[in-house]
Amino acid sequence: MDGIVTELQALNIGKVKKNESLAQHTTIKIGGPADLLIEPSSVENLNQVMGVIRKHRLKWRAIGRGSNLLVSDKGIEGAVIKLGSGLDHLEINDTEITVGGGHSLVSLSTLISKKGLSGLEFASGIPGSVGGAVYMNAGAHGSDISNILTKARILFDDGTMEWLSSEEMEFSYRTSVLQKKRPGIVVEAVFQLAQGDRPAIVSQMLKNKDYRKETQPWNFPCAGSIFRNPLPNYAGKLIEVAGLKGFSIGGAKISEMHGNFIVNAGNATAGDVLALIEHVKDTIYSLYEIKMETEVEIIGRK
Repeated sequence: MDGIVTELQALNIGKVKKNESLAQHTTIKIGGPADLLIEPSSVENLNQVMGVIRKHRLKWRAIGRGSNLLVSDKGIEGAVIKLGSGLDHLEINDTEITVGGGHSLVSLSTLISKKGLSGLEFASGIPGSVGGAVYMNAGAHGSDISNILTKARILFDDGTMEWLSSEEMEFSYRTSVLQKKRPGIVVEAVFQLAQGDRPAIVSQMLKNKDYRKETQPWNFPCAGSIFRNPLPNYAGKLIEVAGLKGFSIGGAKISEMHGNFIVNAGNATAGDVLALIEHVKDTIYSLYEIKMETEVEIIGRK
């Protein structure tokens, strides 16, 4: 691995770290080390990184701001590519915007609202990157990414880069074609927004943000919603009615504020969270015969 690090550093592609704890790169503050953590400083350098990865046949995966993610205590084999400050470009062309996959979704929605552009109000409190939001079709308050995405530029693991239209992304509830059918990295996205009333947009943004603060436990490290809503039921309500709010295993606890959030209440491990997830699944199935599916992505060594 030292040779690969030296090779990447010689290419001056951005930050390269060996055995980096992923607890420092996830919002729930949990995760073992990545063999390599690479943060490319541009799209071109991302391409170079992928060339080195293919050359050495390294396993790899991409992360953004680390929300909606639970990393194994044993870490991740191979390379973790973090889309960060090198891929956070933004271009505004009337009501159409092109934005890098590493851009913060919250800061993007705030910036866009101040310009009187409507369409991203729902994202005002969603912690994560644009790339991650497109990857999982993030949504809230009755809208989601599929409603505004025109196309996304995807880097596939064979090194090819391709624009996929909204239809080709095959969006559905919190999923896209990128999760299983065609794995890849969202390098950038094009969103079609609309001109709106700036004060009204900003007001809606603030309402959405306040609602999340009042109903979700952002004062503790967490990964966001743990379970998909088994519609027409809602995960949080099922967990609350089952009397599981506040239940804990180790340092992981089901939030008292919202049943669909597991928080790191102090030195929680991925093992604690996984055990709590299984306890919720077993309890909900025994009470309602409803199978709960996770929304949080669980990755890393078994």
